[in-house]
Amino acid sequence: MKSAAGSSLLSRLLALTAALGVITGAGCGSINRTDRITVAAAGKITSLDPAQASTVSTLQLLSALGDPLYELTTEGRLEPRLAAAQPDVSQDGLTITIPLRRGVRFHDGTEFNAEAMAFSLRRFLDIGSLSYVVGGRIKAVEAPEPDRMVLQLTRPSTSLAGLLTSVNLTPVSPTAYSGHRERFLHDRFVGTGPYRLTHFSDHQQRLEPFEDYWGEPPRNNGLDLISLSNSTSLFGALRSGEVDVLLSPSIDEDQRHALHQDAQAGKLQEAVGPASEIGYITLLSRGEPLQRKQLRQALALSLNRKEISQRVSYGLRRPLRSLIPPSLSKGRESIWPDHDPSSARQLLQTAGYCNGRPLVVPLTFRSNVPADKLLALTWQAQIKRDLADCLSLELDGVESTTIYRQLGEGAFKAVMLDWRGSYPDPEAYLTPLLSCDRGEQSICQEGEAAISGSFWTAPGLQDALESSDRLEGPKRSDKLRSIQALAAEGSAYIPVWLVAPTAWSQTSLMPLRFDGSGHLLLDELMHAPSRGVSN
Repeated sequence: MKSAAGSSLLSRLLALTAALGVITGAGCGSINRTDRITVAAAGKITSLDPAQASTVSTLQLLSALGDPLYELTTEGRLEPRLAAAQPDVSQDGLTITIPLRRGVRFHDGTEFNAEAMAFSLRRFLDIGSLSYVVGGRIKAVEAPEPDRMVLQLTRPSTSLAGLLTSVNLTPVSPTAYSGHRERFLHDRFVGTGPYRLTHFSDHQQRLEPFEDYWGEPPRNNGLDLISLSNSTSLFGALRSGEVDVLLSPSIDEDQRHALHQDAQAGKLQEAVGPASEIGYITLLSRGEPLQRKQLRQALALSLNRKEISQRVSYGLRRPLRSLIPPSLSKGRESIWPDHDPSSARQLLQTAGYCNGRPLVVPLTFRSNVPADKLLALTWQAQIKRDLADCLSLELDGVESTTIYRQLGEGAFKAVMLDWRGSYPDPEAYLTPLLSCDRGEQSICQEGEAAISGSFWTAPGLQDALESSDRLEGPKRSDKLRSIQALAAEGSAYIPVWLVAPTAWSQTSLMPLRFDGSGHLLLDELMHAPSRGVSN
């Protein structure tokens, strides 16, 4: 049953969508309401600036409004988009030359060229809040010719090709953003993509096909994107036919399973993208009680991933013992140890616990993410069953925005989070969690490891991260494996599961498809041709 608040808001949003359709359709007989697609998702979008975008919903929207230099196919190939060909790398690996496509225009009519691309990259380097995306690799951006851009690097970088597919580096119009070179533009986006934005609020966005798009035009007459935080309302809206497509983030696990069963029964369509999101637990390593490595290791050994996967998600979230998705690690080896309560007990006993003196660990979960609470409760029950005299979890639910704001302050002893790399490369997973600009022994004082809330590092770890980005092939795989082994030994992070993006649609639509980066291809959404109707 829908909540009253969720139903009311959904009704208002759908009414607004219909009203906008009437307004836009007036005087244009070729467009009617049924030719538009309504896409629903959880949560809200507060900023459209690619220099700041980090949520799945925002990146999904920007993927329809803008174009990257390159895209990753589902087969893992790098294909040019705004680039005209593959990047040319100098012999020393420090100069990257990128030929650019001609005849492309932004939504405001501004010409796309090397200067426009350079403007966008320099703007990101100056104000981008996601510093790990570039990681200090780009020293200078040059535009020697209108259709040729040159990147000067601080060091050779194997992962740079993947970086050039990032939605965060999507070019924006220098004309539209001339007054926002040094500050974010939250409520507008002017890019080169197949759609232009005609209405924006944090709960509803309206997209129209861009008439001067350089590539293949969208297969629909526009999109209405609706966001809600109420999972039950979204679930009911899809089942009742009020929306055409539903995206999976933050949908309750029982409802996700029910939609999966509906799809298997032919009542809905289901599409699954590449599994690129990892769920993990961060342990605070700089304060009591978890500054002792053996206690963190004991926690890692107490976790039964297979049982959690089955109980929380009916097995749809795959158990994971790595910080890198298997599709990017060039191998499916598991680095972190498996469930072993006997070894966990030995570590806790050696540390002076058990026999009436249990280690009590506060575990924080995101109260607005349904799977988090189920994971926390399941893990708590596992420990009570296996290690009741040695270990205990105290659960605390906190809203996600509060967690993200306080994470770098060391506010949480243990906290459940998830991560999806901003581009498809192992570095986009390891660097945001492990890199450290200034460390003292095993404590990171400044850097991404501190921002991530673990504050953990190890001698030689930063050098290993940087050297891995200079290697290729088996040598790089070996280096990445050794980095993960070091992280598993430190046990400041406990990987739990792997999540694949999923979308469901009405059977009246053509089958859905994801790209290689896990974005639903919104421009391919279309109603299936009616059977038996002659044109």
